[in-house]
Amino acid sequence: IYNLFLSYIEIYTFNVTKEQVVDLICDKNIVALFQGRSESGPRSLGNRSILYDPRDPNGKDIVNKIKRREWYRPLAGTILNEYSNEWFDMSSLKESPFMMYAVRVLSNKVPAITHVDNTCRVQTLKKEQNTNYYDLIKAFHKKTDVPILLNTSLNLGGDCIAEDIEDALYVIRNSQIDYLYLPEFDCLICSKLIDD
Repeated sequence: IYNLFLSYIEIYTFNVTKEQVVDLICDKNIVALFQGRSESGPRSLGNRSILYDPRDPNGKDIVNKIKRREWYRPLAGTILNEYSNEWFDMSSLKESPFMMYAVRVLSNKVPAITHVDNTCRVQTLKKEQNTNYYDLIKAFHKKTDVPILLNTSLNLGGDCIAEDIEDALYVIRNSQIDYLYLPEFDCLICSKLIDD
């Protein structure tokens, strides 16, 4: 364990597997994801993301509260592309890699990403588009039979999306998000100690 003291709170780092990160998500923890280059545009596509279990009926309220957003704001889902037609009404869409479309949700198993009009702004994902993010969702699918993660941008209400690691740490220090996952280094940064 490496201890860093940033802004008066103690930060711990751990080496982790993607399966351990999935376990945290399945235990109703919010996990921030930080990797690679920053993303441009209005959407978070898996390099600067806040992730949560889409199966949680209270997930939308929990994530919006912690992000300090209005309670009614919808949250997006990222799905492995090969399963998209099983979970969403994609109509003529073959994919939606940039999260530009709201489509009808076909399952009641993902209430945290289902808006009141039964739609979701969906991101489809292929392995070659973002290998680390794809593998994390694949591990979640293996554990839960759901090939989707709730995905929203890595920032707090009114702030810009995190650009660099200091921005990401700012989010951790100033919210109830306890975990920041850096998949390129198999590293989890935590604001509290976790059990082995």
